[in-house]
Amino acid sequence: MGKKIMWCCVVLAAFQISHAQETTMREDIRMFLELTGSADLGIQVARQMMSSYHQIYPDVPAVFWDEFIESIRPEDLTNLVIPIYEKHFTQDEIRELIAFYRSPIGTKMISVLPQLTQESMQAGQEWGTKIGEDLLQRLEQEGY
Repeated sequence: MGKKIMWCCVVLAAFQISHAQETTMREDIRMFLELTGSADLGIQVARQMMSSYHQIYPDVPAVFWDEFIESIRPEDLTNLVIPIYEKHFTQDEIRELIAFYRSPIGTKMISVLPQLTQESMQAGQEWGTKIGEDLLQRLEQEGY
């Protein structure tokens, strides 16, 4: 009887340890979003929006804009985004992403992503301008 009780205790303890180590899909997605700085990016976008509104409404005191920005909660955006990730990824895939972004190359990706985005947007604008110029030249050549 003593061995059965001891065996049950071991099994129960193992179950509790493994259960404690498991995280939910939402917790994993939240960790992924924090790891990649997605919530911070949302705040940066909100700050840029407030800067634009501040220019549109120059008579509104700066303290209003500061207080409004402080009232923005990044977790609200995170809570809106989590179901989108749930729809497109499995929990195992999210965990693989977390592992990648914790790796040296993933960490580098996170650190250079703002520059990559900015430079890519600039390249895209230049590309779009060239396409527009080429279109206008071709229209003119065709007599339009």
